[in-house]
Amino acid sequence: MDLCSIDTIKKILSRHGFTFSKALGQNFLIDPDVCPAMAQSLNADEKTGVLEVGPGIGVLTKELCKVAGKVVSVELDKRLLPVLDETLAEFDNLEIVNGDVMKLDLKLLIEEKFQDCTSVKVCANLPYYITSPVIMTLLESKLPIDEIVVMVQREAGERLCAEVGSRDAGAVTVAVNYYAESEILFDVGRESFMPSPKVDSVVIKLKLRKEQKYIVNDEKRFFTTVKCAFAQRRKTALNSISNTMGISKKTLSDIFDELSLDKNIRSEKLTMEDLISISDRL
Repeated sequence: MDLCSIDTIKKILSRHGFTFSKALGQNFLIDPDVCPAMAQSLNADEKTGVLEVGPGIGVLTKELCKVAGKVVSVELDKRLLPVLDETLAEFDNLEIVNGDVMKLDLKLLIEEKFQDCTSVKVCANLPYYITSPVIMTLLESKLPIDEIVVMVQREAGERLCAEVGSRDAGAVTVAVNYYAESEILFDVGRESFMPSPKVDSVVIKLKLRKEQKYIVNDEKRFFTTVKCAFAQRRKTALNSISNTMGISKKTLSDIFDELSLDKNIRSEKLTMEDLISISDRL
C-alpha cells in the first residue's frame, strides 16, 4: 500500500468518511523520500523503542516500524483509528494510543510500553500549532529518551536550532539549548504535503544531554527570567524583564553593571551565560 500516493490516500480516507481538520493542523506527507530519511536518522535497531506523536494515516509510522523494535503512536483524532488499523495492519510491533500527548503521563507510558527497550526515541511530524508546546513538554518532563527527531515549520526549526545570542534566538531556543544539542537535518518543501501548507518545513534532531551542561541556582527562576526577557522583543532586555517580572529597573541596572552588560542590549544578544548570571543574581 503506497501511503504517499494521492489517489491511495483519497480512496482510504473516502472509504472511512474522513475529512481534513484545519483545527488539528492535518497535512499528510506525500513525498516518498521524507519518512524513510526521518526513520533512518534515528539509527534504531530491534532494541529501540520509538514514541511517535500524531501518526496521521501512518506514512511515517510505517517506516518507524521497519527500523525499530517497538513503536507506540499517540493519535488524538479518533476518526483516524480505523484508518490506521487498515494502513498498518501488517505490523505487529506497533501500538496506537488514542490520547492527547499534552495530557498523557508520558513517563508512565514509556515505562509501561518500552520495558524491553534499551533506548527510547521520539519521532514525529508535528502540526505547526503545537510544535513548541510538544517539544517543551518532552524536554521539561525529563523523560528517559535519547533524542527527538521532528518535522516542524521552517521558521520554528530555525528558532529551535538557533545559537543562543543570535538574531533568531528566542525563549524556546534557550530552553532547547539547556536540555539538548540541536541540528537541522534537511529541508522539506510545502509541495511534500496534502493539503499543501503555505510554508516550508525542516526536520530537526534534538539529542538530549546525558549530563547537565549548565548549572543554575534555581531552574524555575531561570526559565521565568528567560521567558520574561523575550516577552517584549522590541524592548531592551532590561526593560522587558523589569516590565514582565515586576522587578525594579534600579535592581536590574545594578545587576547589569555588575555583569558589565550594556543596559540597551536586546535579549536575543544575551548569551546563555549572561542569562544564567542575571537569573542567579535575581
